[in-house]
Amino acid sequence: MRLDLSGKTALVTGSTQGIGRAIAAGLAAAGARVGVNGRSRESVDRALAELGQGDFVAAPADVSTAEGAAAALEATGPVDILVNNLGIFGAQPALEITDDDWRRYFEVNVLTAVRLTREVLPGMRERGWGRVLYIASDSAVVIPAEMIHYGMSKTALLAVSRGFAKEAAGSGVTVNSVIAGPTHTGGVEDFVYSLVDRDLPWDEAQREFMRRHRPQSLIQRLIEPEEIANLVVYLSSPLASATTGGAVRVDGGYVDAILP
Repeated sequence: MRLDLSGKTALVTGSTQGIGRAIAAGLAAAGARVGVNGRSRESVDRALAELGQGDFVAAPADVSTAEGAAAALEATGPVDILVNNLGIFGAQPALEITDDDWRRYFEVNVLTAVRLTREVLPGMRERGWGRVLYIASDSAVVIPAEMIHYGMSKTALLAVSRGFAKEAAGSGVTVNSVIAGPTHTGGVEDFVYSLVDRDLPWDEAQREFMRRHRPQSLIQRLIEPEEIANLVVYLSSPLASATTGGAVRVDGGYVDAILP
C-alpha cells in the first residue's frame, strides 16, 4: 500500500510532543503539508526543529479557545485533514473532582474538537474530500477509576465522531475516532510515576504500572506514539475511503471486547 497525501493540508492539534508530534511526522512523511500546533510559538519552534525535514507550518495558538482555533486555522490554511489530538489528563479521586474540573475536561477535550470540526467540515464537503479524526482512548470504553472525568471526555468524543460522520454522509468526507491504548509519552511517564514507586528504573516502572493498573493489555507494554500515528496516517489517506463513523482501535488489545 502507498499512503500518498501529496497536495493535502493537515492540522494536528497539540502536536508539539508525544502522540501529536508523531502524527505530524507521519502525515508529513506521507507527503502532507502539516500545521504543527501548540500553545506557544516557542514550543512550536522547538517541535519544528525536532521534526526536521518535511512540509510543516507553524500554527501556534491555544485552540481550546475560539480565538485560538481561528488563529490556528488561519496559519494552516484550508484544512483537508483535521486531527483532534489535543487533550489533558490526570489522576484525581472521583469524589474530589470539582465542577470546574468537569467543565475544564469537557471544554478542552471535547468542545475544542467540536469547534474545529464545525469550522473545517463545510469546506471539506464543498471540495468533496476530507478527513476528520478524534484521538480518543481506551479510557472511553474502560473508564479508569482514578480519572473518570478524563474517561467521560473520551467517551463523548466517540459520540461526537459518530454524529459528525452522519453529518458528512455521502460527501466524500470521512470522520472517525481512534481508540489509543496506554501510550509511552513524556506525560504518561509522569503519570506512571504518580502511581508506582518513583525510585524504580523506567522499564520496571512501566511493567509494574501495566501489571497493577492495565493488566488487560495483550501486548503487555506501553504503545509507542509512532504506532498510533501509523493508524492515523492510514485513516487520513484515500485508501480509507470506506471507513467512516468508526471507533478504530490501536490499543494493544487492552479493551476486552470484539467491538468498542
